[in-house]
Amino acid sequence: MLEKLKEEVYKANMDLVKHGLVIFTWGNVSGIDREKGLVVIKPSGVDYDVMKPEDMVVVDLQGNVVEGQLKPSSDTPTHLAIYRAWPEVGGVVHTHSTFATGWSQAGLDIPNIGTTHADYFHEAIPCTADMTEEEVKGAYELETGNVIIKRFEGMNPMHTPGVLVKNHGPFAWGKDPHDAVHNAVVMEQVAKMASIAFAANPNLTMNPLLVEKHFNRKHGPNAYYGQ
Repeated sequence: MLEKLKEEVYKANMDLVKHGLVIFTWGNVSGIDREKGLVVIKPSGVDYDVMKPEDMVVVDLQGNVVEGQLKPSSDTPTHLAIYRAWPEVGGVVHTHSTFATGWSQAGLDIPNIGTTHADYFHEAIPCTADMTEEEVKGAYELETGNVIIKRFEGMNPMHTPGVLVKNHGPFAWGKDPHDAVHNAVVMEQVAKMASIAFAANPNLTMNPLLVEKHFNRKHGPNAYYGQ
């Protein structure tokens, strides 16, 4: 079942290792077949060195395992909340990459202060609010998804395809698993650049015209970047 998507999700998970976004078993990628309403996700706690495409787990949008011998990622309810809320999303990534996680632990948005950021994220990459006692002690992973969705009220999640969950780490998404990983890699680099920039000049500023220029030349109605 969904063998092509399993292979795609497996490769996307391995790309997290290739790009240095995860160590041990810390990350996960999923992808969705919108026609079938099924999600393929990395199994929980399986080492990347031994993981195989056939280990990927198929679940429905309510989290029921449809196929697979292993338990799905513990973050599955968060992924599913994002898929249910935003039908444009085709892939979701969660990591504990160093710089993005650092900003999430600081509880700060990553401001849009450079053209690299603006090429991929129109707004500041937002950080969620503190989770309540009820959210933490209840259906924690589902509530993590809910606080992400709440943080994006009034924002276009496809124009800023990433978030920092406060005190936890980054989630990113895209039109498919590969695109989601791409956005996660860029988010980590943007977080690193912002860390360096603010250390060098805490009073830095950004020209808003450059933000609009760089975002729209790749994503606007008259985009011209690329072939």
